[in-house]
Amino acid sequence: MAAQTLKIALLGAESTGKTRLAQDLAAHFLQQGKRVQLVAEYLREWCAREGRTPRQDEQFSIAREQARRVQDAAPCDVLIADTTALMVAVYSDYVFADTTLYPFALGHQRSFNLTLLTGLDLLWVFDGLQREGPQVQAPVDALLRQALVGAQLPFQVVYGQGHQRLENAFNAINAIKSIAFKSYSALATDQSESKFNPDGLVQWHCERCSQPDCEHRLFTALVGKK
Repeated sequence: MAAQTLKIALLGAESTGKTRLAQDLAAHFLQQGKRVQLVAEYLREWCAREGRTPRQDEQFSIAREQARRVQDAAPCDVLIADTTALMVAVYSDYVFADTTLYPFALGHQRSFNLTLLTGLDLLWVFDGLQREGPQVQAPVDALLRQALVGAQLPFQVVYGQGHQRLENAFNAINAIKSIAFKSYSALATDQSESKFNPDGLVQWHCERCSQPDCEHRLFTALVGKK
């Protein structure tokens, strides 16, 4: 029987290190001898080609293309998506107050085994038309959490500078290795495993507290139990 692909999604507000982390994860898995596919952010390509940011009526086609590239990726051991259709849905909500993309985006998000959410501990850096400014980070982060928690999609938040961010990402991945190949739909109905796994890492879904400092301390303590 062919080995199942581990599908990892990276989500996060702009300038929170998604692309760098995706590249570092891919390089690490390649060094382990794994076949890796890295699906880049289509919105970046779209903005560079068009020389502008997309209109509201163009959002769904961008989300659909991002999802298609994940679905059509070549066979591999590990697939890493540098953002997914859910990021497009969140920005469509934030910029245009358009929530119509969520059903499609959340349905696609369920195809991933693991979602890593990049924390808000990096300095904002300008990088192309798709970035608006540091003021959008917190509200976008809040919308992402709201969407994931509301859909009962497990996720792990990753903090850290430089190599520590990569190490923390692998701590999160290793901590859920016993359930990594279960679908999100199965996890959502199995409360015992979705909130606590054999490696001792609690799946943190505190919708009432999204303060980065508080969460950072919690995440650091949990990954220390690896």
